[in-house]
Amino acid sequence: MKPSKEDLKQKLTPLQFGVTQENGTEPAFNNEYWDNKKEGIYVDIVSGEPLFSSLEKYDSGTGWPSFTRPLDPDNVILRKDTSFFTMRTEVRSRHADSHLGHLFDDGPPPSGNRYCVNSASLRFIPKEKLEEEGYGKYTSLFKKKES
Repeated sequence: MKPSKEDLKQKLTPLQFGVTQENGTEPAFNNEYWDNKKEGIYVDIVSGEPLFSSLEKYDSGTGWPSFTRPLDPDNVILRKDTSFFTMRTEVRSRHADSHLGHLFDDGPPPSGNRYCVNSASLRFIPKEKLEEEGYGKYTSLFKKKES
């Protein structure tokens, strides 16, 4: 169950609240994960639902974390966004209904997808901590393949 707005205001920073609950956007190149190159997964800051993997993260040059696809597509919802006099596709988390960012079609092949996500909507779990944080089922993603 999603926490109340009052609880979220106490739990989240003003930036995290503004992004996830009020559809805000953080500054480009001035956010926590835009240049994070560590291996692990990104979860919703509100609910903890798994959203993206570092294996699908790439440098889009935009200054925000960008991913080619979600880690678990069932945890991501796409909605039409007509704000700012344009048509975009908003990306939200399914369970917390957090605003994450937007989906664009200028990503790398083969999908061409760029999930442009606000760091403020995410919490990063390094691969070394997946088990202790309750995300052990994702550790196999980061096992090195043997030759």
